[in-house]
Amino acid sequence: MKTKLDLNNWPRKEHFEFFSKFEEPFFGLTATIDCTKAYETSKKKGVSFFLYYLHKTLAAVNAVENFHYRISEGEVYRYDKVNASPTLTREDNTFGFSLVEFFPDFETFEAKALEEIERVRNTPGLFTRSFEVDNLIHFSAIPWVDFTSLSHARSFTFPDSCPKISIGKMVIHENGKRTMSVSVHVHHGLMDGFHVGEFINKFQEFMDS
Repeated sequence: MKTKLDLNNWPRKEHFEFFSKFEEPFFGLTATIDCTKAYETSKKKGVSFFLYYLHKTLAAVNAVENFHYRISEGEVYRYDKVNASPTLTREDNTFGFSLVEFFPDFETFEAKALEEIERVRNTPGLFTRSFEVDNLIHFSAIPWVDFTSLSHARSFTFPDSCPKISIGKMVIHENGKRTMSVSVHVHHGLMDGFHVGEFINKFQEFMDS
């Protein structure tokens, strides 16, 4: 379900109109997340750490109002729920785009996600499915690199307002603390650094829970 925003009564109307005229309206930042407790919890539960932090990512995304917004034909719409389109890697090191739906209950989320992972691993090519709606985040894991910044390949002629979130390599420190980099790129017409900060804080909170 989606609802059209009344732009005339939206406090960010001027911001939206200003940044929407840019050739590159996206901005991004990278933060470091403490994943010590989340990693320990995933191992105790015997579940994939990747799926565990993807679930926490989506929980944080859905907890921040502006991450629900998307642009279509000059209008802003709010989706009730935001899912993920992760890049999933195959044994030959190629990857395919996927659709992983968000469920607040981890067990339900995990079961559906494992089905999608298996489907993509057995489906050749980049586009393994169609995407009828854009209530998505574009998600990728880069577990080989402890990056400090990140950029994305983008076509400026293709209309796109989906947030892009990437997770880096988990680093183990001398005191046993574990951290990982999180890169967030978002459309500046829909949100500002404040909202990205909300997401980062929520993500850390959920990783610690």
